[in-house]
Amino acid sequence: MDPRLPRLHDKLLKITANPHRSHSFGEDKHQFRLGPPLAQERMQSFETDLGIALPSTFRAFLTELGATGAAPFYGLLPLEQHELFTMDPETATHTPRGFTPLEQRQHHGDLFLHIIEAGCSDLVLLGITGPLRGRILTGNSDGFWGPDLSPAADFIAWYELWLDDMAAGRDNRALELSAPPSHTP
Repeated sequence: MDPRLPRLHDKLLKITANPHRSHSFGEDKHQFRLGPPLAQERMQSFETDLGIALPSTFRAFLTELGATGAAPFYGLLPLEQHELFTMDPETATHTPRGFTPLEQRQHHGDLFLHIIEAGCSDLVLLGITGPLRGRILTGNSDGFWGPDLSPAADFIAWYELWLDDMAAGRDNRALELSAPPSHTP
């Protein structure tokens, strides 16, 4: 078990009782609750079906803490709704439109997994292959903005950043957090 997971669990349990916390876009959908963890067999089947190996921190989160629910934006998607995208580095450097659903073309770039619904055509993606493996990127599949790389080293660090910024009552545009009007951190 990743030693950060129990800490995340405790922080998540305390967030709704914090009167000075930030508002998290989409929180009314997940209400800061995680769905049950995935069985190892289900996780292995998912990876085999897609021909991928998930980064260990994301895999640990899903199998030890929860597989759906509480997360930035509208929350973690169920596995059945995860979609693979590619990002061609040449395309991404010339235009923000760098993400392409895998089934629409041959695989010519690094793979990313759509893990969180952010609304409209905005995506939260987890790097699956290449130099961004394990990192979180946000962007817009229609090319309106992004891709933006999170400074967090992995999914668990990104998730903890969300909880910490929310608990401190901070604004964080990248995570769609807005501070309460009367709170100045």
